[in-house]
Amino acid sequence: MSRYKLVRWAVVLGMALVVSLAHAQDRGFITIASTTSTENSGLFESIIPQFEDETGIEVRVVAVGTGQALRIGCNGDADAVLVHAPAAEQQFIDDGCGVDRREIMYNDFVVIGPGSDPAGVADADSATEAFGIIADAEAPFASRGDDSGTHKKELGIWSEAGVDPSGSWYRELGSGMGAALNTAAGMDAYIMADRGTWISFDNRQNLEILFEGDPILFNQYGSVLVNPEAHDVKHDLAMVWHDWLVSEQGQAAIGAYRLRGQQLFTPNAE
Repeated sequence: MSRYKLVRWAVVLGMALVVSLAHAQDRGFITIASTTSTENSGLFESIIPQFEDETGIEVRVVAVGTGQALRIGCNGDADAVLVHAPAAEQQFIDDGCGVDRREIMYNDFVVIGPGSDPAGVADADSATEAFGIIADAEAPFASRGDDSGTHKKELGIWSEAGVDPSGSWYRELGSGMGAALNTAAGMDAYIMADRGTWISFDNRQNLEILFEGDPILFNQYGSVLVNPEAHDVKHDLAMVWHDWLVSEQGQAAIGAYRLRGQQLFTPNAE
């Protein structure tokens, strides 16, 4: 075989090897139904590229409220969910929609309002007392009103406070966390938000954290796989994501994400 032919075959084989390696690295994509807080906070923008680089699996995120994310998963339109409403996540599993829930990370909720604090929320001794003070004053309160994990938690606190919120002071917005904070800023209203989204939120205007630290405001996030026996999902690829979130690399990536010098989520995989 002539030298020219040898060189040509070497080039062809080299190109074939490059193509083969590219295909080996590109393993397809998965769809994750998750909450607006994981997107609004910038967490996914930070950790997903790391996962994709390590595994060759593309992650496509549908960011909605937790209730809607779970419905998307139950319809088989996602391969896994990452949400923050443990009771609803367990119901998702009990209904046959999901399998293998894992606790991934946590942060907390905070009660936010105008710095002038016209209702006196900052004097409260508990979150339920803070909510009761807002209701008694009929101070404007912006509720997400979207069946999200944040909305579910908010409704639970109103219930603990013995309040059925209604009237012109209580505004149900039906929007994500960032949009709801924008509305609250424009209204000078009280609102409850997850700390991660609040840290990343720029349009604060007169808003400040007025109450925090009550154990009832604890905010746990969980990853659940969509049940492969119920739907034709990419279970094997989703399992790689699921495992990575609780791995040393995934937990380190979550814990390393900071904004304005603050850690937004604390990893807590068991």
